[in-house]
Amino acid sequence: MALSTRQRRPELPSAETSRPAQSPSSSSEPYTKVDKPGRSSLADEEQSLGWFMPILALGLLRYMSATSNIIHDCDEVFNYWEPLHFLLYKSGFQTWEYSSQFALRSYLYINFHELVGLPASWLFRDDKVRVFYAVRLFLGVISVIADATLVVALSRRYGKRLASYALAMLCLTSGCFFASTSFLPSSFSMYAMSLSSGLFLLEKPAMAVSVAAIGVLLGWPFSMLAFLPLVLFSLAKRFKLSFFAGAVTSLTLVVLSVLVDYRYYGRWTSSVLNILVYNVAGGGESHLYGTEGPLFYLRNGFNNFNISMVLSLLFLVILPIVRRKYAPDLLVVVSPLYIWLGFMSLQPHKEERFLYPVYPLVCVAASSVIESFPDLVRDKHNLNDNSIIVVIAKVIRPLVLSLILCASHARTFSLINGYAAPMEVYKILDHYHDAGSGAVLCVGSEWHRFPSSFFVPDYVGEVRWIDDGFRGLLPLPFNSSLGGTSAAPPYFNNKNKALAQQYVNSSSLLFRLFDSIFITALTE
Repeated sequence: MALSTRQRRPELPSAETSRPAQSPSSSSEPYTKVDKPGRSSLADEEQSLGWFMPILALGLLRYMSATSNIIHDCDEVFNYWEPLHFLLYKSGFQTWEYSSQFALRSYLYINFHELVGLPASWLFRDDKVRVFYAVRLFLGVISVIADATLVVALSRRYGKRLASYALAMLCLTSGCFFASTSFLPSSFSMYAMSLSSGLFLLEKPAMAVSVAAIGVLLGWPFSMLAFLPLVLFSLAKRFKLSFFAGAVTSLTLVVLSVLVDYRYYGRWTSSVLNILVYNVAGGGESHLYGTEGPLFYLRNGFNNFNISMVLSLLFLVILPIVRRKYAPDLLVVVSPLYIWLGFMSLQPHKEERFLYPVYPLVCVAASSVIESFPDLVRDKHNLNDNSIIVVIAKVIRPLVLSLILCASHARTFSLINGYAAPMEVYKILDHYHDAGSGAVLCVGSEWHRFPSSFFVPDYVGEVRWIDDGFRGLLPLPFNSSLGGTSAAPPYFNNKNKALAQQYVNSSSLLFRLFDSIFITALTE
């Protein structure tokens, strides 16, 4: 009898098992750190940077910046610290931009800092220097929040290593160290750039658009070009909600700005519109205040970021190799760096602070390049390639970062130690009360290093400029008899022409002379 066996009918492959396994390189989904081979989503969540370390590191460095940073630009003093001093103490210098005839500067921006300055002036009473540093600490806190958000977003999207590199650069590069506590609209736009970029990476496009609007309308209106890529891609992701959030934020700030300008300038006007018209539609004469060549920002960027500036420019070069990791979202985040750098390099009038809004993006782009060193030499068909050249590339990463941070540290402390004399010298005035009430403090060729009226004791009744041959227009005290902030003094002009009344008649005064020789002597 023949033995018969029952044969099982072969099972048809299911849809799941029949589908060929997709390699990571064939996926059309955007790259995240979860895509890295050998890692699970849960493990990545545990290994990503939390909020504590970025806030702690940034907090320590921003505190150091707030307490030791010098004043790098006299515009910071005369266009922002002095109006704030006038609002708090009813004395201070006024520039022609604050004349109600021109109304180019926003008092809403000054009022925002008065939220801290006013309580500090009550708390510290006659110690105005402490009020100065209280406002600086406030700026540092804003910077910590914005940069920490960016670092955490980078960690969640691209891994702990890239975020750690970016955190180190945000903390220690000279550019970020100095710009983070500068009382300037361009610094405020820098905070907004960090926060908006972080929110964009955290998939919060509506909030990213709102923050961008705040950075432009409350901070620096010209930075709208830098925020354009983030805003456009946020609208593309979630149009209705992002558009509504941006429109409401913008409308609120515009109305509030006009109302505040009316209160201080005494007439209906918009400082945001005025400064745009003056510089763009009106063909502003910014060249009156100096011009530089097209390479100015590249040289300046290298001074403030050394090798990391070069690496940030190489991001576009390596993008074809690492596009799956960084395109499109990280490319959108860092693209304002190249747009802004190109646009500002074409303008004849250049200043270091004009590049502040994209300083955090230099750190992000450079960190991305350093993190990608192994990818540049790895076999693209073997994700687990651990050849000797890949190992060398991995070793080079911390070495390059260390070189960047050491060079940055050297520049930062060189500037602090070499150029802090004006702020330290004016603090000494507190020990000279014997000069008597109503004393006149006269300043010569070092007028551009005047650290603001916050450093002038109450016994000094007036600060005046000595004619040292400078033929540009200098600030004059706010004139309360003409209306204070609402005054339109007839002696101001927008042609940078010197006035006879801006200088003191030194022949009739016994004064203390603060000049470069005196400052040098005191610091030796």
